[in-house]
Amino acid sequence: MSPQAMISLVIPVYNEEDNLRLLIERIHPVMQQMNRPYEIILVDDGSKDNSLSILKNLTVWPEVRVVALVRNYGQHCAIFAGFSIVKGEIIITLDADLQNPPEEIPRLVAEMEEGGYDVVGTIRKQRQDSIFRKTASKLINMVARKITKVGMSDWGCMLRAYRRPVVERMIACHEHSTFIPALATYFGKRMTEIEVAHDERAGGISNYPLRKLINLQFDLVSAFSDLPMKSLLYGGIGMALGGICFGVVLAVSRLIYGAHWAAEGIFTLFAILFIFIGLQFFAFGILGEYIGRIYKEVRKRPQYVIDKVYSSEQSEKDQQISRESR
Repeated sequence: MSPQAMISLVIPVYNEEDNLRLLIERIHPVMQQMNRPYEIILVDDGSKDNSLSILKNLTVWPEVRVVALVRNYGQHCAIFAGFSIVKGEIIITLDADLQNPPEEIPRLVAEMEEGGYDVVGTIRKQRQDSIFRKTASKLINMVARKITKVGMSDWGCMLRAYRRPVVERMIACHEHSTFIPALATYFGKRMTEIEVAHDERAGGISNYPLRKLINLQFDLVSAFSDLPMKSLLYGGIGMALGGICFGVVLAVSRLIYGAHWAAEGIFTLFAILFIFIGLQFFAFGILGEYIGRIYKEVRKRPQYVIDKVYSSEQSEKDQQISRESR
């Protein structure tokens, strides 16, 4: 790869008005010190605050382009929207809340170029998150390693670097429910991880509540594995065999101890029945998740819709048109 290969930063933004100016102020010195061409693509994912207005003002920088989506599609769809217009040969994703320090970007680029890697992930040192977030992250990491068969440690950190061919292959998938770090493992031959710093959120509140974490977990599992379906199959067989054995035990006990013994266990039977019914509904729920995702795929609706792309070049064109109209 050429030492002057362009770097593209893709940053999803959702209600980050408190962090955007500081984000750019920290990114620019880092990228300028690298002394190579770069671009910053900020994707507004239907923010409800003043984020988009601030982003438009940031296009005075020639390196900045702003992609405005028509509504909130989610972090990973916003990243795909940014991927669709990148110009660089190395694409780096990071969050807008400054928990991923921009000062770590040169280390990712150096690791990718020196080692010839297709994907460079990161491991957050001394995470500045709540115990709940850390626990949820450990669960996602465990499931991701099991599904992808790739032994990366931290799948939840968005500070990652990809080569352009990997990004192009991911875009060509046109998947509606996916998990970008896991999807990249299907298209990257050489992958590695490096440790990076992790800071507290600069401002605002987290936009990843429990609901989104659960949806992300379903995206990971349903998009890359049929393990839940197999678990239902083998679990159903096991429950059926267990029910038969339990029925035999009850029948034998009734013959030995009489009907009086069986009557005393009626509430236990009801409890067992309720457990089985609960498991049944849980199974239907998992099936429903798969059917819902199939439904999304067959509808062929786009993952995202770009309303407009703002840049310094576009601003100059608009000004020129305004002058000519006078």
